[in-house]
Amino acid sequence: WDFDVPLLNGDHVTAEAGTGFVHTAPSHGDDDYQIGLKHGLPMTYNVLEDGSFRENLPFFGGAVIVKPNGKEGDANRRIIDKLAEVGALIARGRLVHSYPHSWRSKAPLIFRNTPQWFAAIDRPVGDGQDEHGKTIRERALTEIENVRWTPPSGRNRLHSMMVGRPDWVLSRQRAWGVPLTCFVRIGAKPEDPDFLLRNDAVNARILDAFEKEGADSWYRPGAKERFLGNDANADDYEQVFDILDVWFDSGSTHAFALRDRSDGTEDGIADLYLEGTDQHRGWFHSSLLQSCGTRGRAPYRGVLTHGFTLDERGNKMSKSLGNTIVPDEVDKQYGADILRLWVAQTDYTGDQRIGPEILKGVADSYRRLRNTMRFMLGNLAGFSEDERVAPADMPELEAWILHRMAELDHKVRTRYAAYDFQGVFRAVFEFATSDLSSFYFDIRKDTLYCDPSDGLTRRAARTVLDLLFHRLTTWLAPILVFTTEEVWLERFPGDDSSVHLADIPETPKDWLNEPLAKKWAGIRHVRRVVTAALEVQRREKRIGASLEAAPIVCVEDRGVRDALKTVDFADVCITSSISVTGDPAPAEAFRIPEANGVAVLFEKAEGNKCERCWKILPDVGMHAHPGTCARCNAVL
Repeated sequence: WDFDVPLLNGDHVTAEAGTGFVHTAPSHGDDDYQIGLKHGLPMTYNVLEDGSFRENLPFFGGAVIVKPNGKEGDANRRIIDKLAEVGALIARGRLVHSYPHSWRSKAPLIFRNTPQWFAAIDRPVGDGQDEHGKTIRERALTEIENVRWTPPSGRNRLHSMMVGRPDWVLSRQRAWGVPLTCFVRIGAKPEDPDFLLRNDAVNARILDAFEKEGADSWYRPGAKERFLGNDANADDYEQVFDILDVWFDSGSTHAFALRDRSDGTEDGIADLYLEGTDQHRGWFHSSLLQSCGTRGRAPYRGVLTHGFTLDERGNKMSKSLGNTIVPDEVDKQYGADILRLWVAQTDYTGDQRIGPEILKGVADSYRRLRNTMRFMLGNLAGFSEDERVAPADMPELEAWILHRMAELDHKVRTRYAAYDFQGVFRAVFEFATSDLSSFYFDIRKDTLYCDPSDGLTRRAARTVLDLLFHRLTTWLAPILVFTTEEVWLERFPGDDSSVHLADIPETPKDWLNEPLAKKWAGIRHVRRVVTAALEVQRREKRIGASLEAAPIVCVEDRGVRDALKTVDFADVCITSSISVTGDPAPAEAFRIPEANGVAVLFEKAEGNKCERCWKILPDVGMHAHPGTCARCNAVL
């Protein structure tokens, strides 16, 4: 042990922790190993697999560093005693510091530099598949640019890993796993050409045995002689019992999951690999390396990564903390579609949160969607093709709904194609709750319930409901698989009927009508002021329902006034009557900050209440059917 120890500079050592000086053992740590390579330090192999020093090590041969049970052996004490004996120990004492331990057994670890099998990622593969590069690294970096990444940040993450990674360590020393199935010549060095046995007949016997008996055939007595046969002398070769890295196992799925299957892709390439963000270093990484090495290209066309699931406060879930969510319990309380809707509502590209309060919010969103479906079902009973109205003959309000459907259809298809389920849900939910339930359905309830069954507006409304039904159910089917099936079968029962056998209907582009959309945006803008004004009157108990009102609406913009006069604005606002004027509004008129130039004066409707449609009109009671308005009398 009498030798000089060099003083070397190491970028991995800083003065912020400890003295800034560390002992370096090139065979016992990656940083030390790299320093050893850089400065040509000798690689020593003093520590054996059982955690003891080799027997021929001076003074300390056979001393145990760590026992199999994880307890400290006698090596440290013997070394300290020897240093004290020769006067080389300045001081001794106890201190607490961090030390690596096994995550599984919790026992302290010793890092050892050991011979392993590697895949050289910068050596030309030489397989004639050089379209994307000659080496595994070149091919991988090229293919990363050809893969569709969701989210796009996944590309940068894997690219940086691939640029800086070393050769792939393929071998592991474990008791269980897939064996490497190779033989090495006894006494030969790895750089010798005959070190690894390369023999087609031997390989064929191994393949045949694995196919018929499984990997256990490698470990059965006599396996060495069986596989070598007469093609190699068993006394000259050592059977390798190292196993493959488990990431090599998972990375090989591309070789059999889709290839040579009737339901697989023609070229065996997966459309999508989906896993958590940690798999950039795992499955995505190993699959890319192996496929580039064996097939010359990536095994996937797209990669989608998601974050991890946390509780609603953003904490990691743990049984000890009592913050876990059990899917079966959610299913029993809410149904499976609530879990699916929760997934669709979250931004899976980051960590997603779940908890009781969040699930209550999801359940409320689900309830509102279900109410939309219920309304359509209830008002489509008995609908037939005979009452269908062509788009060109529809009233403006129905034409506007067709425009919104065409807009949304494009958005839904685009977002599904981008795996943007949150975007699909938001768009459909806003449409169903804002455009339909709170606007279109509210307006057309009177038409659907009170107009004559053969009236154009009622027929047009039912036609639109039919078109909405087929689109809403198929738009939402990938998310609410059970609910949409229930709704579909309620309308179209039968053993062969299923929403999941139906495609999303094609939506004609000529339904799009931007001028009409602009017009109705203005109409809805004014309606919001009227609705807000009536809500004030309702809260102050002046009216019980909007049909008791006949407001005067002052609109400064002449273009908007003209647009309002082309529609039945009383029906749009669900009032018995309404007046639109360009006269200046008095100071006491109702206004809202976000609607400049619009004001509302409240007036009560005059007349009597129709017992059928509940509108308050002057002519109620003047017809053959007592207590009805002219329209309801005609229908009766």
